Amino acid sequence: MPDSQQQPPRSPSGQTDTAALLLCGARLTDGRTVDVRLGGGRIEAVGTAGSLAAGASGALATRVDLDGYLLLPAPAEPHAHSDTALTADGHGPHTYDERAIQRRATEAALLQLGHGATALRSHVRVGDVQGLDALAAVLEVRRSLRGLAELTTVAMPRVLTGAAGADGLAMMRDALKMGASVVGGCPDADPDPTGYVEAVLELASEHGCPVDLHTDATDPARLARLAAMAGGLRPGVTLGPCGGLGRLPSEVASRAADQLAAAGVTVVCLPQGGCGSTDRRGTAPVRLLRAAGVRIAAGSGALRDVSNPVGRGDPLEAAYLLASRHGLRPEEAYGTVSCAARAALGLPEVRVEAGFPAELLAVRGDRLVGVLSLAYSRIVIHRGRVVARTSAVREYCDSAADSGPELPRQGREEPS
Repeated sequence: MPDSQQQPPRSPSGQTDTAALLLCGARLTDGRTVDVRLGGGRIEAVGTAGSLAAGASGALATRVDLDGYLLLPAPAEPHAHSDTALTADGHGPHTYDERAIQRRATEAALLQLGHGATALRSHVRVGDVQGLDALAAVLEVRRSLRGLAELTTVAMPRVLTGAAGADGLAMMRDALKMGASVVGGCPDADPDPTGYVEAVLELASEHGCPVDLHTDATDPARLARLAAMAGGLRPGVTLGPCGGLGRLPSEVASRAADQLAAAGVTVVCLPQGGCGSTDRRGTAPVRLLRAAGVRIAAGSGALRDVSNPVGRGDPLEAAYLLASRHGLRPEEAYGTVSCAARAALGLPEVRVEAGFPAELLAVRGDRLVGVLSLAYSRIVIHRGRVVARTSAVREYCDSAADSGPELPRQGREEPS
């Protein structure tokens, strides 16, 4: 079951928004410069620059000049922690006050939307001190962001086995009734990790929802059991961040990768750092996993909380790190935060072609290599309308040298 169903955008009055948007002069990754017309939340047409004008209904389209921008499928964020985001700067333990969580989660979601992520999956702790308050706060943020971004939640109980596990199971069922759409948690933290996974998979099967589990994957036998139990479950199972796989001997890691591939499990790696639900940092061995046929997506993990006080929550940074440190080609690296991340969330594929959802990101630059290196100015499109813009201008003072080659200046030359 997808995290959310893609519907046409709605205006504040509740009516479906069918206004056309014309993206002019955008560059695609294949080198073409095109116009792209959007309407009803989808891509209506893609044509050579200057060839498109009116929308399908005949109404004039609002024009957005994308000269100098590369147009891409929008990223998605498959591994956020909205309830703990932006707590690193506080003094002492962070509060689970519902209003405080709602304020932080809103700011975090808007920050990630500005980076380009039009869909986010947030892992939220339930039970213990916070009960269901954190989940209620994040679900309220989901409602407030409607029309700007898609935010869905994973319910994460601490314990699901033994005497204490009964409360965790009851809390999980309540969380699903409230609106959590994914069951998850951290089996490594339960006294009986295998029993924890069994309980999660049973709940997922009972409610027909996806599974998203945290594991460092340092125990190959435990990981093999998890893969065997998860194999064939629909809508599917996601694991992350699996950084411990990179610390295992290569032959052991290869065998584990084969088991994950056979089970159809998706691995979400966190190249920007870990999260509070796993003990150690480290990025999963993405090339080894890809070679085995494991579906790999990339997420941001901690966003300025105690697990990563400088976390940026930027999917393009995750792609940059996979390209610069882990040997993925730029196209492969960007795919982990866009197409693969959307697939992990159960969302429809996006291509810059007619008929596909209008979930797009325009970044100043002419090639993907440059975009991953210097992704400053961005325009984010969700359900066919511009929902965020970031503009960056760099200026230099005049050189003190009396003579020498003319220095380049950012910006376009004035017409003569």
